[in-house]
Amino acid sequence: MASSSDTHKPSVSDVEKDRTRLCEEFASITGNHSDVAQCYLAENDWQMERALNSFFEADMERVFEEDFEENDPPKKKQKVEKTPPEDCIDLTKDSPAAQKPTDEDDNKLSLMSWNVDGLDSDNLQERARGLCSFLVLYTPDVVFLQELIPPYVHYLKKRAVSYLIIEGGEDEYFTGIMLKKSRVKFLECEIVTYPTTQMMRNLLVAQVTFKGQKLCLMTSHLESCKGYAGERMKQLQLVMQRMKEAPEDVNVLFGGDTNLRDTEVSRSTFILSICDQNREIEFQ
Repeated sequence: MASSSDTHKPSVSDVEKDRTRLCEEFASITGNHSDVAQCYLAENDWQMERALNSFFEADMERVFEEDFEENDPPKKKQKVEKTPPEDCIDLTKDSPAAQKPTDEDDNKLSLMSWNVDGLDSDNLQERARGLCSFLVLYTPDVVFLQELIPPYVHYLKKRAVSYLIIEGGEDEYFTGIMLKKSRVKFLECEIVTYPTTQMMRNLLVAQVTFKGQKLCLMTSHLESCKGYAGERMKQLQLVMQRMKEAPEDVNVLFGGDTNLRDTEVSRSTFILSICDQNREIEFQ
């Protein structure tokens, strides 16, 4: 007579079916052969999230090494690259969130803001892996990015082909905006300089439409450190002014890394009056 523990033990065929399914899902997300998928999954006890993280980390190492080892002088980059590289693999195409949404969800614009901390050389791969995992799982319509560096952009253009990437600079570090091509229509972009910045900061502005509604998307990484509070508030005032100048038929969405301290927030009626992180925007 079989013990109760045996009755709850999955059969060999069920285990094989489950592992085959995991291999197919991994291969679909990463654009690799099933043999590669099996290797990563087996090394990570058949845990999908762990296997994907392992893959992203290895992939990031290759991309960063390629980028930093290039000896040719860099070519001037376009602020918006509409044609993805030929050797790209779209990680977001077959993600769970990319499936057909309900009518209610279809009318909602999803937006996220992420400081990728590209200046922290000790955690480049970990943060890039986290960003890619988030994109795979949720595929937000709009992504505001801060502290981007060229290797990050290089990687994202190869692995997030379903997004249009707008860059707020070319050298050192800069901001960026990612737009889901199937959901958000890009019109034009502009980089607004901060005249007295000491840290190469600016305001990246993109004009887009979503469900026929005009949107003005703005992101920025305001001046850092306590000693630069004055410059930071000047930059915030410039952002406020640009928001006020938007036409009445345009909704303005601003997000980013403001570096604002509590005392600075309390002095800014702008923050208290029109910024609500829990606000949900729906378009009919």
